[in-house]
Amino acid sequence: MDLNADLGEGFGIWRLGDDEALLGLVTSANVACGFHGGDASTMHRVTAAAARRGVTVGAQVGYRDLAGFGRRHIAYEFAALRDETIYQLGALDAFCRLAGTRVRYLKPHGALYHAAACDEAQAAALVAAVSGYDRELPVLCPPGSVLAQLAVGAGLRAVAEGFADRNYLPNGQLVPRSAANALVSDPDEVATRAVRMATERTVVAVDGSVVPCPVESICLHGDTPGAVRCAELVRAALIDAGVTPTPFA
Repeated sequence: MDLNADLGEGFGIWRLGDDEALLGLVTSANVACGFHGGDASTMHRVTAAAARRGVTVGAQVGYRDLAGFGRRHIAYEFAALRDETIYQLGALDAFCRLAGTRVRYLKPHGALYHAAACDEAQAAALVAAVSGYDRELPVLCPPGSVLAQLAVGAGLRAVAEGFADRNYLPNGQLVPRSAANALVSDPDEVATRAVRMATERTVVAVDGSVVPCPVESICLHGDTPGAVRCAELVRAALIDAGVTPTPFA
């Protein structure tokens, strides 16, 4: 099972999360590409650190929304979203090449992640960007989402992702961040949920129902309070359960 985290989301002198510590625990790093978070120096630093540790780097592309951290929906024209996605891929890939590695997958961030899960136009723009840039890049996305379906239809690999530190609705979607119970903050509970996803391919929704969660990668948000402790417990719990943390790409 792959264990990924959102990293490199600081900007300028502002640091968000402990990138170095998380790179010692995860197998894949979703690195911000400068639109919702991150900047050139941050991308350079995080990709170099990931390469040193043998952590797979993915491009976490987002809306052009630094002020809103990419968590506000933006209505894009198809070509604009496609081209801005390619722009982000290329920027991160340049720093990866300096570090002796390369971008190995794409993951949309925040509001774009949720939009592409159900909005065919925005999902199609992401698929077009990946298809044009590098058809070998997998797309990390929700299982059964519109983005997953379009990616597979275009001959790309769609990798299903679950969230150990987020609560789920009975329909399998994430509880909106605007809700008070959107996050799972207890590290022990996060670890328990991760093991369940990895071994049973299910998750317990907020109403207590058991929801299918057939994933190949489990995400931990780098900006969640206690993210490093959560990652430590999740990694240890997976290994104790006989699950080897392994990158999918």
